[in-house]
Amino acid sequence: MALLSLVTPVTTEIPVWRRAVLKIGSSLIAPGGESLSTRHLLDIARFIERARGSKREVIVVSSGAVAAGRAALRARGQTAPEGIGGRQALAALGQAELMRFWARFFDFPVAQLLLTQDDVADRRRFLNARNTLRGLRSVDVLPIINENDSVAVDELRFGDNDTLAAHVAVLVEADLLFLCTDVDGLYDRDPRLHPDAHRLRRIEAIDETVMSLAGDAGTSVGTGGMRTKLTAARRAAEAGIGTVILDGRGDASLSDLLQARNPGTYVLPAQQRRAARKHWMLHALPTAGVLHIDAGASTALSGAGASLLPRGIVSSEGQFEVGDAVEIHCDGRAIGKGIVQYRATELARIRGRHSREIVELLGECPSESVVHRDDLVLL
Repeated sequence: MALLSLVTPVTTEIPVWRRAVLKIGSSLIAPGGESLSTRHLLDIARFIERARGSKREVIVVSSGAVAAGRAALRARGQTAPEGIGGRQALAALGQAELMRFWARFFDFPVAQLLLTQDDVADRRRFLNARNTLRGLRSVDVLPIINENDSVAVDELRFGDNDTLAAHVAVLVEADLLFLCTDVDGLYDRDPRLHPDAHRLRRIEAIDETVMSLAGDAGTSVGTGGMRTKLTAARRAAEAGIGTVILDGRGDASLSDLLQARNPGTYVLPAQQRRAARKHWMLHALPTAGVLHIDAGASTALSGAGASLLPRGIVSSEGQFEVGDAVEIHCDGRAIGKGIVQYRATELARIRGRHSREIVELLGECPSESVVHRDDLVLL
């Protein structure tokens, strides 16, 4: 059974690290969702100072802006506005409060960086964000990153700060990703219902068996949004970055991180690290459509490293344009993702045909392939 291979003795350790992304969940920075609190942040701030004192870099991904904005209004006797616009207003107000709150802990400067999905989906903006973070680190400034909730709409959102933290870990080429929450890792069963439940200290690969242990956010097993943490850890693993899911309440578990000890659940990086551009294509680019291909084309892609030609495409879904990302399916299963060279209306005319027929059908042939192998990542 796959689960048995995930449980290892308590001596499990983590790699020695020099650069890490530290994600702080709302349950730690704003317990109860009421207002920003130093209850847990004092220990976290001490951890950051100790890490920097030992010549290690820490990049913080912090939740809490909306809670801070709500608390600021409450202090003035005002109620929070409702709806999406109201939440965005709370985030805009709360970002300033959040940064003032963080700055109180340190005698070195902190800097804020707000990101949206577009900032990692667009390759140029991805590189610009990377350069900004590199510049901040070069002058010994602590980057504090959050999603730009004040302007982001659903299609531009990461959805949760665990996902954002995984993208940031790739941006800065971190050694490890630390996801701090109010639970001490992933268990094989709900420990509040089963006293003999075991914490999984080491996970070699996140598959459906592992994901099934997480439940949904808000359920007994999924306290702290464990499913989103595992999804983020899987994304980081594909980029060659390990993840530690830990309880951020108290100094003991944070001190373990400094000693390369594992205080929670350690998700190992993939043995074969996915190239940075391939990882960006798979996880950052939004999907605009689906291409359904036949078995012969699937074999050519996976076995021969070929490009996807129009002849192998059976059907397509979505109104995609040139340069959009599409999923590639065979027999109802996703096998890859790639960047298309033809818009949906053009593909409808050339699918199932030989590449030499493209000029006759469209009047021109921008590319013999629909998805070039350099723009293709297989799952």
